[in-house]
Amino acid sequence: MYDKRMECPICMSPYQTKKILSRFVRVASLDTDFYSVYENTHLNPLFYHVNTCPNCGYSHTEDFSPYFPPNAKEQIVQQVCQLWTHQDYGNERSALKAINAYKLALYCALLKKEKHVTIAGLLLRIAWLHRLEQQEEEEKRFLLYSLNEYKLSYETDDFQSSKMTLTKVLYLIGELNRRVGQEHEAAYYFSQIIQRHAKAGDPQTIEMARDRYQEIREKQKQEAEVI
Repeated sequence: MYDKRMECPICMSPYQTKKILSRFVRVASLDTDFYSVYENTHLNPLFYHVNTCPNCGYSHTEDFSPYFPPNAKEQIVQQVCQLWTHQDYGNERSALKAINAYKLALYCALLKKEKHVTIAGLLLRIAWLHRLEQQEEEEKRFLLYSLNEYKLSYETDDFQSSKMTLTKVLYLIGELNRRVGQEHEAAYYFSQIIQRHAKAGDPQTIEMARDRYQEIREKQKQEAEVI
């Protein structure tokens, strides 16, 4: 780990937060919704994705826009900073502390009116942390929230200037539908990738969509045979 120097865009206080050097991160496996399982559970970059100012509580990630809409800072000061008691998130984090940091970032993102794609990413990471803690009900709850935000991002095209591609957004809408038991909707979005966006680049995600679509078809076939 190393300490990254930050400056809070709300209260302008300098602070430090932990990050993990990428060369020490070893991925053991990757889930179908891009959740990474790491060989060393203590070196999990997911825990340190959020930056939280210890002075005022403003929390954000590198995915946040540097732009603040009119009155957004005032809203954050009133609803976060003025209610904040000094807490330091700059040291080693547990899964629980990481979840709290993400929820702070989520609240700040909503007050700041961040893009749907950014909010969806926060919600998905919270779901992943609940998966790590084997809290299935909470995981499913946040997967549903994330699914709704990714659908809004797709409908409004607000992912266009982000790191997300159309293929990945469609894939995640399909995969999150599948994980919450909405397989008909999942199959629709996977088929959209296969039929309409197979030449859009990102061959790995397209292949994953084909695999998930085939799994759903096989499951539906087996269920029909049982009936």
